[in-house]
Amino acid sequence: MGDIPYHRNLCRTYLAHGGVVTFTIVLLALVAAFLGLRLYSVLGKRTGHEQEPVARRPIETTAQPMLRQPSAGSDAAAAIPANEISNVDMAAQSGIKAIANADRSFDLGLFVEGSKTAYKMVLEAYWRGDKEALRFLCDDDVFDSFAEAIDGRDARGETLANRLVRIDEVRVVDASYDHPMARITVRFDADIAAMVKDADGNIIGGSMTDAVETHDIWTFMRDVKSGGRNWKLDETDSV
Repeated sequence: MGDIPYHRNLCRTYLAHGGVVTFTIVLLALVAAFLGLRLYSVLGKRTGHEQEPVARRPIETTAQPMLRQPSAGSDAAAAIPANEISNVDMAAQSGIKAIANADRSFDLGLFVEGSKTAYKMVLEAYWRGDKEALRFLCDDDVFDSFAEAIDGRDARGETLANRLVRIDEVRVVDASYDHPMARITVRFDADIAAMVKDADGNIIGGSMTDAVETHDIWTFMRDVKSGGRNWKLDETDSV
């Protein structure tokens, strides 16, 4: 699976019709030249088309139960549907509330879906040795670690022929907000087929027919008070 943690792209398409603007999240093709710009809107941003939750709205019997949280400097309450926290560990829920209070555009469901895209994007960029893509997706420390591993691989004449078979589960295991920085830690349980080839194309490790279970723990970070909307990979670990 390689010598370092590895680690996907949504963007927004804007359609105007009859004076009403509808925002739709779409999955883009893997075009390296656009990876950095388009990851900016992947993680945890409301499209603007969704209605803001209304404070103290009675819950009808057909409605989903809501986890409510106070907003910053407002009588309105930010509400997160209970189904959106089903994959959030208890230890992370207070941090998610704090982030939602600090950034009313944050959407937990979109963040989780976007994190899966980011996971695939980073993994594939690392496997193919695409430093330019990794530069946009990672903070400096993580990028330096990836770049060092890629350089070492190139010096040995090795290439990776890895493939992400599937992501079995994604869980938010930790979250924190320390003004103005938001951090969310996600565990990815995935199956990856990994194979290493030497300079002559000979297989020197792994197999494309046997997928290996991996358990990666990645932390994404964002300055919620900045003008940008980009989350970057801040830390990687595995268990």
